[in-house]
Amino acid sequence: MSALLFTGCKKELQKQPETTLTPTQVFSDSLVTVFYLNTIYTNNLPTWYGNSGGAIGTVNPTTLTEENSGGSPYTSGGVNINTVADIGVANNNSNTYAKIRNINDFIAGMKTSPIAAGTKQRFIAQALFWRAYRYFELVKIYGGVPLVTTPLPVVGDAAKLAANLPRNTTTQTWTQIVADLDTAIAGLPNVWPAAADYGRITKGAAQAFLGRVLLTWSSPQFNVNNDQTRWQAALTACNNAIATLTASGYGLYPKWDYSMWTTEGAGSPGKPNNPEAVMVTEFTTTNDQNGSFNSYPSSSIPKALGGSGGNNPTWNIVQAFPMIDGHTIDNSSTAYPYNSLLFFDNRDPRFYQTIAYNGCSWPLEGNVANRLWTYFYYSNAGGTAAKTTETSGSSSTGFYCRKGIDPTLTQNNLPYAGTDWQEIRYAEVILNRAECAAETGDLNTAYSDLETIRKRAGILAGTDGLYGLASGMAHDQMISAIMYEREIEFAFEGKRYWDLRRRKLLEPVMNTAVSIRTGLTISLNNNNTSNDYLNVIQTNGFTLRDNLANVSLDSVYLTYFNGTASKPSLATKALDTSPIVYQTADYFFGIPLATIQNDPAIQQNNTWGGPFDPTK
Repeated sequence: MSALLFTGCKKELQKQPETTLTPTQVFSDSLVTVFYLNTIYTNNLPTWYGNSGGAIGTVNPTTLTEENSGGSPYTSGGVNINTVADIGVANNNSNTYAKIRNINDFIAGMKTSPIAAGTKQRFIAQALFWRAYRYFELVKIYGGVPLVTTPLPVVGDAAKLAANLPRNTTTQTWTQIVADLDTAIAGLPNVWPAAADYGRITKGAAQAFLGRVLLTWSSPQFNVNNDQTRWQAALTACNNAIATLTASGYGLYPKWDYSMWTTEGAGSPGKPNNPEAVMVTEFTTTNDQNGSFNSYPSSSIPKALGGSGGNNPTWNIVQAFPMIDGHTIDNSSTAYPYNSLLFFDNRDPRFYQTIAYNGCSWPLEGNVANRLWTYFYYSNAGGTAAKTTETSGSSSTGFYCRKGIDPTLTQNNLPYAGTDWQEIRYAEVILNRAECAAETGDLNTAYSDLETIRKRAGILAGTDGLYGLASGMAHDQMISAIMYEREIEFAFEGKRYWDLRRRKLLEPVMNTAVSIRTGLTISLNNNNTSNDYLNVIQTNGFTLRDNLANVSLDSVYLTYFNGTASKPSLATKALDTSPIVYQTADYFFGIPLATIQNDPAIQQNNTWGGPFDPTK
């Protein structure tokens, strides 16, 4: 089997024209069948931020939370029934149901294939995983959808009639997803023995995904009566995933830095070089017709260094990170007090690997001595005009995201970065279990899992060994602590929006607690020279500001960015033109009008004027 899977997921496959082979020919030849299966991977693997196609999938989900800014109908309250078209509004070979049809074709063909039974089982198991994945993407945004598990006719009146399918209930949809995953889990290996198969779905990855699925089904968005049996099933799934993954060589990466993303590939025999990477999408580093590359690093690296520089963390997320002892900034301890001017001092180590801020050391493009400067300086003596110190473009917030950025990338290969996307990290499995444990009353496991995550992050244990967690937390406090930990651990990974949505927290968090996202403008003290007097090259080749920062960045801020009462050097600015107003109806998006016109049997959600209840 491993010899047949000679083509990994690192490249998109060159696909044979569909008309050149009959179904019998395709499913009688293991090598051709692998090409078909690899195409299913290519069509369904998520990219950075977890996007995998569809209307909502084209939106960077970090811009829908306090992590990033960006105008959209979601945050402005402008969503209507036609906004989210993931379910499909036309006959298109790339929409969600077209992808499901390809999977169903593959499964149907494999069932009558003469290929050896063990090989068939692993082929079908992988296809079933992807069918479950696609239906999960649908149900979490609409509720129940029409379940199609066999290929439908494609032409003629009979085909049109067969395509007029009603929506299955939400419960039926979840049941099908779980059934597909259960079958997939039974047929998948713990590890793929050949290194070329790295990136294929393993048993542990499918179990971890089942844990995510059941966690979502148990959450308040769907579990309106807080059915405890759902939480228990989710907890069992997470425990099973952890047991399998641990036995297969997976676990937390030993440190929390960029190398957690850049350590890739399979070890021997078949175990991952990076134990954190439970489910990955691989990317190439060459610009050719078969290349599968990502532009994430380019979006984060400043324009002055050849990137697009648009991935700019807000002041809101900068402030969200705790201190080194795990306390939040508004509850900082006497040992590590928060200073609003020196906001970067003594923070959670994850802060320094996620946020690039004015004056920080940020090795980039092979320059280990590189420092980032994003301040403004007064360009007239009166201090009424200012310019950015950035030589090309400027951060809209004063910050850049540095998470997972490979410091060895060059300007030439920024658009073709090969850094893999980790759709499921081992840390997620741990935090999924923590939430399920808390919901079922096992607060000891919840504490233990949170402490495990914080310990790996580098937060100080403290005299009580709780890594900054409050002692004696009850249910509600523990859930808040877990959601906070997810916010920090998974910042800029596209998970925050879905977490807020499934826990029905979009309105209390984004509309009320955040309301308007802000950036930070840092201004150089005015010395009436009308120039950027810190950005001066010195005899050793470094700028004055770099030399000073290499000695003490605190001193640089206290001396040159301290401002006055009338002209503070650190000033917030609004990034949203109006307050955020998520709609209650957005917890289940409306079915587009064109979809209902194409299939009149489909009913609209009751949150959008129809009779269908997406919670049942």
